[in-house]
Amino acid sequence: MQKIRKYENSAEVLRILAHPVRLGLIETMITNGPTNVTAMYEEFKMPQSTISQHLSKLKSAKIISGTRKGLEIYYEVVDDRAKSILSTLA
Repeated sequence: MQKIRKYENSAEVLRILAHPVRLGLIETMITNGPTNVTAMYEEFKMPQSTISQHLSKLKSAKIISGTRKGLEIYYEVVDDRAKSILSTLA
């Protein structure tokens, strides 16, 4: 049982990242640095609400964080495991 508990947190991160849009968002934030929803919307050509839903899942898992600058929030990757997973996939 202890061996299973050891991997619970990592499995949760993998579950959250296991979506092509979220992987793309993570890659964009790693490549461009802190990025706002408008820039992601323009790059991915998806509804802003869809981008926001994916960002919400990433934020709730503490994979990304957001910093408010005026009216916009800029998101960046704060989880080193996510960065490592993306570099392995690239």
